[in-house]
Amino acid sequence: MKNDLAIFDLDGTLADTLCDLADATNHGLKILGYPEHDYDKYRYFVGNGVRKLCERALPEDKKDEADRLLELFSSYYGVHFLDKTQLYPGIHDMLKRLSADGVMLAVATNKPQTFAREITAALLPDIPFISVLGGCEERPKKPDTAVIQEILSAFSALPGSPEADRVYMAGDSDVDIQTAKNAGVTGIGCVWGFRGLEELSAAGADFIARTAGDIYSIISADRGSLPE
Repeated sequence: MKNDLAIFDLDGTLADTLCDLADATNHGLKILGYPEHDYDKYRYFVGNGVRKLCERALPEDKKDEADRLLELFSSYYGVHFLDKTQLYPGIHDMLKRLSADGVMLAVATNKPQTFAREITAALLPDIPFISVLGGCEERPKKPDTAVIQEILSAFSALPGSPEADRVYMAGDSDVDIQTAKNAGVTGIGCVWGFRGLEELSAAGADFIARTAGDIYSIISADRGSLPE
């Protein structure tokens, strides 16, 4: 029996969180008296953690106010992070099918860990993730591999101390694909997310998924190519 692990980014991969992230940032920008942004602009602000999101959203000559904007963002987002956030089509079914096939599942995101766990618990309460890890002070953010290594440690701690035959990292941005490359795991680019096909292809994704079902098909076919 193969021991395989599929690790997923959260924002732009499992769930469409863009509007809630944008609303929280725009709330802070409005209080500070700076221009707000359309939702589409936020596709290129997110991906490297919340502080970087705040820095990117500020005017060029106001980047030093990122910590203040972060405070305002966090206060608002802590109440409204599930107002508009929802799973992408087919995500729940894909995860259930992978789990039923014996693939272990985990989440690795740069979103603050508390929010990552609350969102996955709310939207995917019946999915048996072995670990949901987000941004925190204890480890560097993706594309550093620390989060992948911590998930692999959790995998190895499962009953029987399994060693992964194949590890997959699925995400919607070059950050996720670079994380996969840095960790030496298989990178699956998800084109429905915030960044799209061009960025994922340029980053060198091993596989491209156009629908959630494609992830299941890619992993199933790849697992079938491995010897028992």
